Amino acid sequence: MTVLVAGGGIGGLTVALSLHQIGVPVKVFESVTALKPLGVGINVLPHACRELIELGLLDKLDETGVRTKELAYFSKHGKPIWSEPRGLDAGYKWPQVSIHRGILHQVLLDATRERIGTGNILTGHHLRDWTETADGVRTQFVNKDGDAIGDYDGTLLIGADGIHSAMRARLYPQEGAPIWNGRILWRGVTEGEPFLSGRTMIMAGHESLKFVCYPISRAATERGRPTINWIAERLLPPDYQWRREDYNRAGKLDEFLPYFQDWTFDWLDVPGLIRNAQYCYEYPLVDRDPLERWTFGRVTLMGDAAHPMYPIGSNGASQAILDARVLGREILAKGETQAALQAYEDERRPATTQLVLLNRKNGPEQVMQMVEERAPDGFDKVTDVLSRQELEDIAANYKKVAGFQVDALNAKPPILPAGAGRRAEAAE
Repeated sequence: MTVLVAGGGIGGLTVALSLHQIGVPVKVFESVTALKPLGVGINVLPHACRELIELGLLDKLDETGVRTKELAYFSKHGKPIWSEPRGLDAGYKWPQVSIHRGILHQVLLDATRERIGTGNILTGHHLRDWTETADGVRTQFVNKDGDAIGDYDGTLLIGADGIHSAMRARLYPQEGAPIWNGRILWRGVTEGEPFLSGRTMIMAGHESLKFVCYPISRAATERGRPTINWIAERLLPPDYQWRREDYNRAGKLDEFLPYFQDWTFDWLDVPGLIRNAQYCYEYPLVDRDPLERWTFGRVTLMGDAAHPMYPIGSNGASQAILDARVLGREILAKGETQAALQAYEDERRPATTQLVLLNRKNGPEQVMQMVEERAPDGFDKVTDVLSRQELEDIAANYKKVAGFQVDALNAKPPILPAGAGRRAEAAE
């Protein structure tokens, strides 16, 4: 029988491609009636990029994405704190790619449609319930009005349905809404002037007020004006009651632009980028507490359904891709079995739990907060505020937890190599 995947986002489509790669039939169900390229920019880290390359998608990523050259941290005054090379420039065998989330999703969607067939991607199907059978799982789906539209049998059920996962809510009915930490991200896209290396990702400010930006369009860069993804982050007062998160809500400039009005550096015009945005969305910074269990018989969770985390360290999409590939590897080794799902969880749940908790402490971005606390009025040399060893240790520890240390990653084989497969006739 077929593996059923609830959720047609980045994680769900990557697991579908991975199962097709090893010859396992798969069917994807998505609640929305039409899959569209939405969102703003994201980064795909080298260990996740390698897995997309193993799926044969490098050319598509390079058509529109930017191979990130470096990551640089700055104070709220625009003074450099720390920088480090990224991707190929850091010695990895694979690039780090900055790309529009919608374009990455479209690349995965096009490949999935081509490889598993459009008939195996069902939109307008919201998972209502499931029951285990003697040899698999029986699922019930409804449309947007709650009307039953079909029951489907499968060997396994994979929950890739995001931070508001219906599957997670069914497994943990008392959990409630995602946890908001009091910060709001306004995320936008602007066609602007190149800055620094032209392929630099920057972060400036501190825990309460931060600005992030990086180019996400290679084609625009070649025309001289890159498409720049930016994030303006603000911590609100403790008693402030913000509206519920809605990832399609347009941002209001007057709610955050005044706080960045003076952030005009000699290498970047922050208020100019914000004012000239093509569009801007509002994203409350939320996550969920790590779970003690993802797998229940023939059912498991992955991606944001399993481990939603703050978008710190560029790990959200990357970790979902790694989940998908480990799932594929374990199903290849153990078949469509409970043992495969448990082996996947045993590897991925501890690793992502560490990341969720580390991101709550600001991950590698804590260097900016340390500078703000030690030198709020500025500094001449960052080493007067933070030692070189402190900076290096913070950066190295995050790479270790996130699983992309250069030497260790280069020495490891891909999670699921391009040539891996079984039951080749099922993939035809």
